[in-house]
Amino acid sequence: MRSISILGATGSVGSSTLDLIRRERDKWRVAALTANCSAEELAKLAIEFDAETAVVGDESCLDDLRKALGNSGIKASCGAQALSDAASQPVDLTVAAIVGCAGLAPVMAAIEQGGTIALANKEALVSAGDVMTAAVAQHGATLLPVDSEHNAIFQCLQGNDVDEVRWITLTASGGPFREWTPAQLAAATPAQAVAHPNWDMGAKISVDSATMMNKGLEFIEAHHLFPVGLDRLRIVVHPQSVIHSMVEYRDGSTLAQLGPSDMKVPIGSCLAWPKRMETGCQPLDLPAIGQLTFFAPDEERFPATRLAREAVHSGGAGPATLNAANEVAVAAFLRGQIGFTQIASTVAETLNNDIQAAPTSLEEVLAVDADARVRASEILENA
Repeated sequence: MRSISILGATGSVGSSTLDLIRRERDKWRVAALTANCSAEELAKLAIEFDAETAVVGDESCLDDLRKALGNSGIKASCGAQALSDAASQPVDLTVAAIVGCAGLAPVMAAIEQGGTIALANKEALVSAGDVMTAAVAQHGATLLPVDSEHNAIFQCLQGNDVDEVRWITLTASGGPFREWTPAQLAAATPAQAVAHPNWDMGAKISVDSATMMNKGLEFIEAHHLFPVGLDRLRIVVHPQSVIHSMVEYRDGSTLAQLGPSDMKVPIGSCLAWPKRMETGCQPLDLPAIGQLTFFAPDEERFPATRLAREAVHSGGAGPATLNAANEVAVAAFLRGQIGFTQIASTVAETLNNDIQAAPTSLEEVLAVDADARVRASEILENA
C-alpha cells in the first residue's frame, strides 16, 4: 500500500485524483486532504478515504470542518502553516494541486521532505522556478508533471537524452475564442470564457486558456522542467486537443503523446509512475476524430504567450510578476470589473519597467508576488 497526500482535494485535479484512487482503493493510504474551504465536501472525502488529516486554508472554515467530521477521529486543522505541515508529511506521493501562489509554500514543504511530488500547481515553477528546482536537487525530490502538456513531454522524453532534442512543442487548444475578432474578444463575458470546448477545468484556468496565458505559463514551466534551452521551446495551436505535446529529436523523429481530453490520463500516469494504470477513459477513436489541425499562435489577438516569453527571457523577476498580475486581472474579469482584453493589457502594464532581480528564496518570491499584486490592483483602479 502506498501513501498519498492531496493538496487541493476538492478542485478539479484533486477530484480526478480521488476518482482514480477509488479504482484501486486497496493500494492507497490517504494521509492528508486539503482545501481552501469547502468544509463539508472536504470532510465527506476525508471520511470516505479514511484520511488521517483534513486541512482548510481559510481559518474561518475550521469550525465547519470539525462539525462535518464529527466523531470520525480525523484530525482537523487550518491556516497556511497547517497546509505546509500537511505537505511535509513523509508520503510516497504528494499531489500538489492548490491553485495560485497559495500553493507555493506547501509545494516547497513537500520538496524539502524529499519525496515525489505530482505537480499541478503552475505557479510553483512560473514564479519560483529557479528556487524550486534548486530545492529539488538539494533534497533529492522528484517532480512529476501533472499538466497534460508537460506530462506528455515527460512521457516522450523517457529513455532519451535531452541533448538529442531539437524541439519541444507545447500544443494549445486555442480556447473558446480562437476564431473571435478583436471586437468580439473585447465584449467576451466570464461565462463565455470559462466554457472551454475540450476540457473541464476550474474558472481561473479556463480563463487562462481563453487568453492563452495558460500556454505562456506552461512555456515557462517547460523551461524549468526540461532544460533544453528557451530557443528549443515552441507553441502550436491544435484545436482538437488530441496531441498533448511533442518532442522532435535531431534525427528528424518526432514523438507525440496522444490521448483523450481528460485529466485522469496524466494524473494516472503520475499515480502509477513508472508503470501504467487503468483510468476508465474512453480510448481514442481516430477515424471518428477525422483530422488533426495545427496553427501558429496569433500573438496580436492573444498577446499573453508573447508576454510570458519576454518575461522568462528577461531573467529577472518577470515570471513572478507576470503570474501575480495575471491572477489579479483574471479575478477582476471574473468579478465583471474589467473586460476580457484588459487582462493581458493589465499584465503588460504591470511588467513594464519591472527590473527587479530574480528571487533567490521563497520569501523573495512572495515579496515580488505581493508587490506585483499591489501594482496590478492600482492599474485596475485607474483603468
